[in-house]
Amino acid sequence: MAYYNYNLINKMVIIIFILVLVIDVTMVFGQGTRVGFYSSTCPRAESIVQSTVRSHFQSDPTVAPGLLRMHFHDCFVQGCDGSILISGAGTERTAPPNTNLRGFEVIDDAKQQIEAVCPGVVSCADILALAARDSVLVTKGLTWSVPTGRRDGRVSSASDTSNLPGFTESVDAQKQKFAAKGLNTQDLVTLVGGHTIGTSACQFFSYRLYNFNSTGGPDPSIDATFLSQLQALCPQNGDGSKRVALDTGSVNNFDTSYFSNLRNGRGILESDQILWTDASTKVFVQRYLGLRGFLGLRFGLEFGKSMVKMSNIEVLTGTNGEIRKVCSAFN
Repeated sequence: MAYYNYNLINKMVIIIFILVLVIDVTMVFGQGTRVGFYSSTCPRAESIVQSTVRSHFQSDPTVAPGLLRMHFHDCFVQGCDGSILISGAGTERTAPPNTNLRGFEVIDDAKQQIEAVCPGVVSCADILALAARDSVLVTKGLTWSVPTGRRDGRVSSASDTSNLPGFTESVDAQKQKFAAKGLNTQDLVTLVGGHTIGTSACQFFSYRLYNFNSTGGPDPSIDATFLSQLQALCPQNGDGSKRVALDTGSVNNFDTSYFSNLRNGRGILESDQILWTDASTKVFVQRYLGLRGFLGLRFGLEFGKSMVKMSNIEVLTGTNGEIRKVCSAFN
């Protein structure tokens, strides 16, 4: 009869599982990106980006959510190729979903510093991916290893932005757009959880407060006490450009407070709040909150994994694309 040391076997299984996770994060999808891509060609690249993000954040905390959102919008249109950074008429950044993006000056600053020490080596697409990670770090979130090696795209068109998820879209519509990019329902909930930092203008959610879906009343999913607070902040026919925190009470902290707000009927955007009312997404909100009866998930860890997946959407590597000299213009 054979005897087995089950404790040893269990430990080996755990070690193998951890190794698989590490491989999954560092050798992503065979897309040609890898952690430490610039370790020999521009070893200071990542530290320059991080110090630049930190410096700008100290004077303007809004750049953190701005950079995170910018990276998301870049990856969902023509892949993560830095096309969102191109300025000029008819480019992606002029499209309606992108007109309120902020943080371009951070990328330009980092690029200028990197070009001074490693000219023509580091892509703008990689600088944006690194800056998005560092934006989470400066807002007290967990860090993760960012695979690099992307090259910059040569096309940027406002007409290509229609596949960006919208704030009035149903969960099914959002899931379809995420699935088209190789992202699943957990990735959707996780990445939208990035709304734990940042703000929204009243014009993007005030319709929920007064005449929701032409009912003559507010969105019934909004907590009654919270509704009066929002109506005070965004009065009917008031200033639509006024900004309101997406994560009430925790606007500059990268944490799970956002998911608690969804559970309590305090989501700001309609597309956020329905993550709680739709069964397919609600389960992941519950898991991030660690509710009894649900297998818990650590939001910080899962966010990093989903960001790595997203940051490898349709990337250009090898000899494809270019390494821009200036991030806002093609070579």
